[in-house]
This record gives sequence, C-alpha cells and structure tokens, in this order.
Amino acid sequence: MVLKLYGFHRDTCTPRVALILREKNVPFEFINVDLTKREQKSPEYMKHQPFGSTPYIDDDGFILFESRAICYYIASKYADQGTPLIPTELKANALFHQAVSMEVTSFNEHVEKIVAEKVWKRFRGETADEANYERHLALLDSKLDVYDGILSKQKYLSGNEITLADLYHIPYGAMLAVGGTDIMEAKPNVKRWWIDITSRPSWVAVKKDLIKLSEDGKW
Repeated sequence: MVLKLYGFHRDTCTPRVALILREKNVPFEFINVDLTKREQKSPEYMKHQPFGSTPYIDDDGFILFESRAICYYIASKYADQGTPLIPTELKANALFHQAVSMEVTSFNEHVEKIVAEKVWKRFRGETADEANYERHLALLDSKLDVYDGILSKQKYLSGNEITLADLYHIPYGAMLAVGGTDIMEAKPNVKRWWIDITSRPSWVAVKKDLIKLSEDGKW
C-alpha cells in the first residue's frame, strides 16, 4: 500500500513532509485537506489528527501526525535509500539532535510569527501587527548571527553532512521572502547554506508539486 499524506498544499508543515519523501525517494499519494473550508476540523479527520491540523500520514494503517515526527519516521524507515539524513554515530547523532532543537527554538519560534504577520494575515485579509513583526525579525536576526558562526566552521548545522535538521528549515524559511524580507541572504555563511539546501532537487520537485496542485488540485 502506498503511503498516504493528508495535508494542505498552502501550509508549511505538509511541504516539510513531502520534501523528505522526495529526498528519500518514497512514493506517496497526496490527499488535500482544505484548511480554508476547515476540513481539518471534521470529525472524520480528527479521528486521525485529534488537534485538527495538518499533516498526518497513513502508512498501511500506521497513523502518525506532527511533521517532524513524520519526517523522522520516514528517514528512519528508509534509511538505506535516498540521502542519509540521520547520523548513527553517537556524537554525530547528538549534534544532529542539537541542530533539530535549534530549528524549533531559535528559528521556527520567530519565523512562524513573522510569516503569520506578513503572509497568513494578508491571505485572510487582515492587517499585520508591524511591532510584532519587527520584534520577531530582530530576534531572528540575532539567532542567525549564531547560525552564521556555526556555518563558518562547517557546511551544515550539525557537521559536514546534510541532515533532517537542515531540511526542516526550508518550508517556513522560504516563506520569509514571500513576507518581504531577505534575511536568509543577509549573512554570508547563512546565505551559502540556504542557497545550498533550497537548490536540492527534492525541494525543486516539491515546489513544482505545489504549483501543479494550486492549478489543478493534483499532486
């Protein structure tokens, strides 16, 4: 049975999962859950995702939600195909988990709020809170100073090999430009890393998928 990905093409967490599926060369069927119609709040959907958000997967009856957990599962299950994304050596694995925590607490924490103000509010016809936007942009800038220092010494966030931790940044990070900021290109080492990871064939393929989906409703 082909793995099924239930999600919404306009959110950020669904493309995160699709990216890892592409990176690991895993076939999947996409089922669009339209957040604008609140399909994620239907009783049937919430049997599988009780928080009423996207995405979740159905892997031959195994149900899993939360995008990073899904990505970790996929990268672990298909460890021997596609790009290795989870280091197995003890210290390398510890550095990987350190980088994963960085993405959640130092990057996503602020990017999520920046995108909410400048992208999602605009999408809903609301007015951005400029003070909140500027506050989180400044906080993100300070965090990216630390990123730049780390990336001055190595190619990726946990070493010289790409991992899930790097790829987790892409879907939300890509929305920053949509929100009107070029902050991902403002620091030399962050810029080099960002161009590297967003140029990967897996992300190029996901972007094409998203365009196709927005045009004809198919992935």
